Order: sequence, then structure tokens, then C-alpha cells
Amino acid sequence: MELKKVKFNQVDEVKEFVSAAVKCDFDIDVTYNKVIVDAKSFLGVLSLASLPVVVEMHGENNHFQSVCQKFAC
Repeated sequence: MELKKVKFNQVDEVKEFVSAAVKCDFDIDVTYNKVIVDAKSFLGVLSLASLPVVVEMHGENNHFQSVCQKFAC
């Protein structure tokens, strides 16, 4: 499991993140404090968009990791 801290400033950034997450064949969680949402859920990720969140990847995908790096905070 790999953890990355990210933050989104615009809806297009959330759309890009979720689009990359959907292409992964493993679970990805986005957490803020005790709130956990599925990274493949646009509305779930959008609800946490203005907050610094932690992305928990339960697998590896180079494209998704580069997208996470783009939004790292």
C-alpha cells in the first residue's frame, strides 16, 4: 500500500484524477480525517476537493502515480 497526500483546486483536476483511478484494477481510497471515499467516485472525491487528502493505493499503476504526483501537496 502506498500513500500520497494530494489537493485539488479545480473540478478539472478532480476529473483527471478520477479518470486515472477508474483505469486501475485495484482499490484506491481517498481519506480526510475519518472520512473515506472511493477514488473512482467523482462525487465522493469532489466533496473533498478543497482539502488536503491522503490517497491510499492498494496496487501499482505508473500513470496513476504520475497523476497523483501532479497534485501532490
